[in-house]
Amino acid sequence: MSKDDEMNSKGYSRKEFLKHLSIGIGGAFVLPGLAGAYRVDSNNHPYYYQQWEKREDLPDSEKLGIALVGLGSYAMGQLAPALQNTKFCKLSGLVTGTPSKEEQYGREYNIPDANIYNYNSYDQIADNDDIDIIYVVLPNSMHAEYTIRAAEAGKHVICEKPMATSVADARAMVDACNKAGVKLSIGYRLHFEPHHQEIMHIGQDEIYGPVTDMNSGFAFRLTDPNRWRIDKELAGGGPLMDVGVYAVQAAMYTMGKLPLSVIAETPEKTKPELFDEVEETIRWTLEFPGGQKATGESSYAQSYNYHHANTTQGFCHIEPSYGYGGIEAKTHNGVINVPNVGQQKLQMDAFADCVINGKESQVPGEMGLRDTKILMAIYESAEKGQKIEFDWS
Repeated sequence: MSKDDEMNSKGYSRKEFLKHLSIGIGGAFVLPGLAGAYRVDSNNHPYYYQQWEKREDLPDSEKLGIALVGLGSYAMGQLAPALQNTKFCKLSGLVTGTPSKEEQYGREYNIPDANIYNYNSYDQIADNDDIDIIYVVLPNSMHAEYTIRAAEAGKHVICEKPMATSVADARAMVDACNKAGVKLSIGYRLHFEPHHQEIMHIGQDEIYGPVTDMNSGFAFRLTDPNRWRIDKELAGGGPLMDVGVYAVQAAMYTMGKLPLSVIAETPEKTKPELFDEVEETIRWTLEFPGGQKATGESSYAQSYNYHHANTTQGFCHIEPSYGYGGIEAKTHNGVINVPNVGQQKLQMDAFADCVINGKESQVPGEMGLRDTKILMAIYESAEKGQKIEFDWS
């Protein structure tokens, strides 16, 4: 008997059992999604990778199947390889609009033809019990459609950041997943990375006193005029929507609080012919309760990668901060000696663990909705040249 026909002790099929676990949980995400952030245990202070290393691998037949939607460089350069080393999930399906990729990656990862879809046949994934989770890795403006269709197919969803290009789309994604009784997580890999977990601990638990101010930035030089990242219809914006969201996130999870307001600006473009649809550089300042300010910047014309947090008794700096590896951190006491880890495998296994055991995601859709509100407010402030107050009610 195949795994699709196996029954658990309550008589559910595997697919029905997984869906049963998630029903009613979606609404519980509101508090952690809006105000909170994933935190390490302030008493024992274990990093997620340490907890993960102690867990036994599930047998292959019990691992949750993940289908990657959109086979670009991140999906096939990072996610697919990471899924060869996960404990609770595995690569089981592919969705692409490029026939040559179907053949290439299907063969490379031993994916059966029945588990390979294009964008026209995508909805048929509802009938495939080999696939439990859909990971949407498409251009930003396509996230909402393919997340909602995945939910309607009864599949749990990981959506790559930024969650959406509008608050309305982000809210529709959350509503669709709640209505379908499936889980929605955002691809915030750094919540499982030990250097960033350390700054969550230091900032939120005030290890060196309260945070007084922060400054963060992420930028790289983009020169290819054919990149979808500078097509506003696809990307929704420029560097803020691509890598700037990491700097916004870092401020949020260092404080563990909601900002009260934001003020932003977009400096004059140095290459207006290239960045004719999106911003080339953007800068912003978030203000938090207590008066703390977090300045941020992102650009396609420069190169930087940092997150600095100062406290009443010292500091914690991460630089380089946001890459897939090579992250380094220090405090006023010296270097933080934690390893660089496989962020993507930890992120995907954490979500699979939540699905299997009926737990809440550390990075739920509501958190993505919250961040979309902040991103849109940054753009509004830059456009109007004025401070934007947040209404979190």
